[in-house]
Amino acid sequence: MIQLGYFTLDTPDLDKARAFYGALFGWTFDEAASHATYAHVADSDPPFGIRVGQCKVFTHLYFRVEDVADLCKRVVELGGKAEVPSESSTGLSVSIVDDQGVGVSLWQPRAGF
Repeated sequence: MIQLGYFTLDTPDLDKARAFYGALFGWTFDEAASHATYAHVADSDPPFGIRVGQCKVFTHLYFRVEDVADLCKRVVELGGKAEVPSESSTGLSVSIVDDQGVGVSLWQPRAGF
């Protein structure tokens, strides 16, 4: 079986991205594994980070969350945008855009999923 082993989010401004996602998800960063163009998210599984680069939308990431509605409000408070959440057989999902125009999605699974 092949599993996701590592990923990065590309962003034009690393400091702004660290502030946005740190405030939204509570992420902290491993400074020893980070440098001027890369911030490694501490204690992540799978491991991942944020890097300076052009956004390339070839895949789309969904972050599993506890409360989609609450985080949508927080996204807007932080200067981002959130679409209206949609419901499916697996739960609620919503596309968001951070304060730099980088898009990801949030997913709140149904109970037992």
